[in-house]
Amino acid sequence: MVPADQGGGVMRADLLSDPVAGLDEALAAVDAFDQALVAGLLRPQPAQAAGLTELALAVAGTPLAARVSEAAAKAAAGAAGEDHFVALAAARTALLGSVHDALMTRVAEATGRPRGEETVPATGGPQAANLLAAARAWLCDLARAGWQGIDHEVVSGAAQVVSAMLPDPSLRRPATLLDGFAAELAASCPGSALERIPARRWGDLWSRGMLLTLPGAADAPAPGTATGRLLPLGVDLQEHATAAQAQVHAVFEPADGSAPGLVRATVSVPKPDTVVGAGLWQLLRPHMALLAAVGEGRSMELTDMPVTAEGDLVWSDEHARPSEPADAFTTARVALPTATDPATAPLDRHPTRIAVPVFLEGYAAQKEDETLTFTVAGHPLAVDTDRVPTAGPLTPEAVATSNACIGLLRWDAGTYRVQPLAVEATVRKKPVTLHAGAWAGGTTDKVGVKAEKAATDAVAVLRERAGRLLRK
Repeated sequence: MVPADQGGGVMRADLLSDPVAGLDEALAAVDAFDQALVAGLLRPQPAQAAGLTELALAVAGTPLAARVSEAAAKAAAGAAGEDHFVALAAARTALLGSVHDALMTRVAEATGRPRGEETVPATGGPQAANLLAAARAWLCDLARAGWQGIDHEVVSGAAQVVSAMLPDPSLRRPATLLDGFAAELAASCPGSALERIPARRWGDLWSRGMLLTLPGAADAPAPGTATGRLLPLGVDLQEHATAAQAQVHAVFEPADGSAPGLVRATVSVPKPDTVVGAGLWQLLRPHMALLAAVGEGRSMELTDMPVTAEGDLVWSDEHARPSEPADAFTTARVALPTATDPATAPLDRHPTRIAVPVFLEGYAAQKEDETLTFTVAGHPLAVDTDRVPTAGPLTPEAVATSNACIGLLRWDAGTYRVQPLAVEATVRKKPVTLHAGAWAGGTTDKVGVKAEKAATDAVAVLRERAGRLLRK
């Protein structure tokens, strides 16, 4: 069902402002458990025991109830074992999964788009149980020490386990998570000196790590193939000091005439901290021809491109070729409203993972106290301009003067927010279209050319230094 007209847009923003039943209670239980982890569960205090009880009560009446109740009691007594910590991690993950599902149900109602059906995971091959057990033991040690009790001795316990796991492709997912988690904790040692502890984030990493150490937890449905036309909507560019990632969101129209669906194609690369802004495209571009197509405003024809059940294209240039021009805003107006939203894997059901392509039009943009808001048919929707990358012509100022927007609907800090990927605006009385990924395939823009040249110089210097070191 296509939603009622909202000022020319295709989303009912009014539904996004209504409260979601049970959401606050579920998040409060997660926060209570996360606070228990802050001080550690080796010798829990009454406040920590209360947090554990709150988590157990939150899953009462579910299949997890008995195990979590026992685990909470054991942990409150300082006698929790591995199985108990696994049960607590499962309860926390289940609560955040329920929050994710409730929020996504509301998004589906607001967009009027169909949701994809879940598929049964394929059974994975045998995994090294001893390594998974060693990883689980380290995570249990973390829970006992607590974030305030971490030190380099506790954190370094992950190093040998991660080194043994990384060479095994079947263990690379948990190994990568543990490696990054350990590095983050090591940079924060000693925990007793921390002024601020990211309890929710570390609780997320801890519980996810615990579940990934269970055999079969990371099993996924067997990937399929995609043959048809890919119509890009926009690029979400994310930058870290040592890495960069570009994720292209698009509508895929199967060649067999079946229903179109939303898909993603992602490329990630390591980077030196001297390459920033538009220079990132130089690092990303060689790994995905799709970025050039996005920059040129073209569709792509896919032939037997591997795709997961969650709508992630396992990109390979040999399965794609550039096709005819395709305007992203035409795609958003015509193809997006009927595209099926992909299903989400169980372990990926978390509020922070919500990033749903949406199209807005006919809104009024207002800025107050540095916060930009789109008013859609009388209902405010926060705009996350902090996510607008500097590696393109799209700017927060342009978003504030826009009249149409392709964006990603996210949920952050207790509210829905839209992250702009592209806007239509009027500049000097002339209509213009600005995309965050407009420079993905190259640019003649003066600012973009200057940034790319600076990146080229930086990379050349680094390569020369690396070559000199290798020659010694």
